[in-house]
Amino acid sequence: MDPETRLDLIRRVGEEIITEAELRTLLETNDHPTAYDGFEPSGLAHLPFGVLRPILVEDMLKAGVKMKLWIADWFGWVNNKMGGNLETIQAVGRYFIEVWRAAGVDMDKVEILWTSDAVKNEDYWRRVITVAQNSTLARTQRAITIMGRTTKDLVQTSQLFYPMMQVADIFWLDVDICQLGLDQRRANILAREIADKMKWKKPVAVHHHMLIGLQGKKDAKGFDENGELDSEIASKMSKSIPETSIFVHDTREQIIAKVNAAYCPARVVEGNALMEYSKYIIFRKMKSLTVERPEKYGGNAEFFSYAELEDAFKKGILHPADLKKGVGESLDHIISPIRDHFEKDPAAKRLYMSVKAAETSR
Repeated sequence: MDPETRLDLIRRVGEEIITEAELRTLLETNDHPTAYDGFEPSGLAHLPFGVLRPILVEDMLKAGVKMKLWIADWFGWVNNKMGGNLETIQAVGRYFIEVWRAAGVDMDKVEILWTSDAVKNEDYWRRVITVAQNSTLARTQRAITIMGRTTKDLVQTSQLFYPMMQVADIFWLDVDICQLGLDQRRANILAREIADKMKWKKPVAVHHHMLIGLQGKKDAKGFDENGELDSEIASKMSKSIPETSIFVHDTREQIIAKVNAAYCPARVVEGNALMEYSKYIIFRKMKSLTVERPEKYGGNAEFFSYAELEDAFKKGILHPADLKKGVGESLDHIISPIRDHFEKDPAAKRLYMSVKAAETSR
């Protein structure tokens, strides 16, 4: 596969690439660069983790990239996830691996790594301290938005380790590409600056889109800046707000009910969660989106691209109720194999039930 085709595949992953020129050079000189995506184990898998992330991994693999999936269990511990219980967090990590498998990720083609293994090595901590020595306190505090918190939420000294460890991970893992969400941008920019300062390998940052929650676009509310990035962080689908999230274990009835309650004003695309799910998930997993409706309302309609769907919705040809029906049915079709895996496979079911029980007891 030629470098330009590989670049096009990675463009499908990255809403922002820093920088595209560096990425092109990397692909022209390296047939199999290494990338990582990190995951803080916390709670049950929702649409961004259980469906979108596997789509992105698949495109990276197609582009010839070697993927490292970093299970950041110690990060979950620092961030007080799952009640701050490290053993429970690690159980969630094992569940995450099963979600990827159920979602179709070829586990023979990815490398699974755990932070809990890295922290046993003195050289890992040497990297962390070196990063801290080359970062100001103000810059570190500003970067804590990568852990889904604002400076107002910073109450424990341990939380300041989080950005330093994440930046150190990049160099510890020796990757060429950081393939993370846009909400992780500040850590990746800091890593690139420290790479220049320390003469370490400078990573290319490939930032993917963050799916918004069913409630639609939200104001930044308390993040350090009132820019577009902070609004996106505040708007992303959050597992901590179940009513605005779709989970891979949701029944068909639950998915339909949640989609029907979603923010979806007529003719409005901006901040419309259902249009987002169509663009980033449905048309990446299915050849078309079908809307079934009575003849008096135009009869059944089938859309073969997001552009076609957007045009019909903007013009009012497609009513929000019809869009909701099409999106709900499509998402159920995509999620059902994952849901079925955890219902039918005994080992997978035990993992799911243990995580669900831990969530309930917190």
